[in-house]
Amino acid sequence: MRNCWKWSSLLAVGAFGLAVVLGPAEAQTRLRFAGNFPEDHTATGAMKIFKEEVEKRSNGELQIDNFPAMQLGGAQENVDQVRSGTIFAVVTSIAYFTRTVPEFETLSLPFLFDTRAKAFAVIDGDVGKKIDAKLLDNGFVSLGYGELGYRHATNSQHPIKSLEDFKGLKIRLQPNEVHLATFRALGANPIAMDVKELYSALQQGVLDGQENPYNIIATRRFNEVQKYLSATGHFYDMINVVANKRAFEKLSPEHQTIVRESMLAAMEWQRAEAERLDLVWRDKLIEAGMEFNEVSPEARAAMRKATASIAEDLKKRVDPALVDQVLTEATK
Repeated sequence: MRNCWKWSSLLAVGAFGLAVVLGPAEAQTRLRFAGNFPEDHTATGAMKIFKEEVEKRSNGELQIDNFPAMQLGGAQENVDQVRSGTIFAVVTSIAYFTRTVPEFETLSLPFLFDTRAKAFAVIDGDVGKKIDAKLLDNGFVSLGYGELGYRHATNSQHPIKSLEDFKGLKIRLQPNEVHLATFRALGANPIAMDVKELYSALQQGVLDGQENPYNIIATRRFNEVQKYLSATGHFYDMINVVANKRAFEKLSPEHQTIVRESMLAAMEWQRAEAERLDLVWRDKLIEAGMEFNEVSPEARAAMRKATASIAEDLKKRVDPALVDQVLTEATK
């Protein structure tokens, strides 16, 4: 009877992405951490640093089981698994939280951030605190933000050198309404799709193109099924790490601090490494045979003008004051 009770307790705790393994001297807690980025992506590198830091700082009392590269499913599946508590945490693009916390869309406005520094000043400040509070209301604890990067368009039809070149292209986007509305305004035919399905859709010609940072295009080998790479830089995108609120609150205050501080160290490394490698990934794509083109200031201005109404449309879905705050802070 005693053994039955112990197993029942372990199963109940495991339902929240957290399992307690009883040793002869102390309890050991294992936390399942998922990611949908490839093994050679900086987000996966951050997962490794997080594991090392947590286990070192907790003297092994906390153990991190990492599942990168879509081992536990696609991005949306991982988010749903954190929500239900079957895994402890996930690192993914903020786009996969916009349907739960539409305030994230304020960070996704087209041509918003001229520099990375501006983007992180916004998310690390008051705007980030407001968004984190919305996450908490929905059962998620925010653990940190990193760089996904400036997003650029690829396609199999022709270079994108002007606004007119977007016309009619079937382009995959993340499930983010601002992103989708932006590409409609540009004249494209955007289709929301999980990244796990994207390579085959491009390979089979279901889609003409997609848009991602150089690092994603390279690490997911989209260059194998796309010919043209255009430096549109239409969005600056971030990754975020969230944990299941119930599982996080089951940790002791000391362990909660260790988790937060370890993720801070991991995200500081990830931001710097992602910036360092950005143009390295671009050059690898060119070396691999993609036809690359810059976008002229005139063409970029036309794209910006075509998407100028997106911010006003967003104010119908989220607090207009937050939209204005992001726009103001982004231009400081």
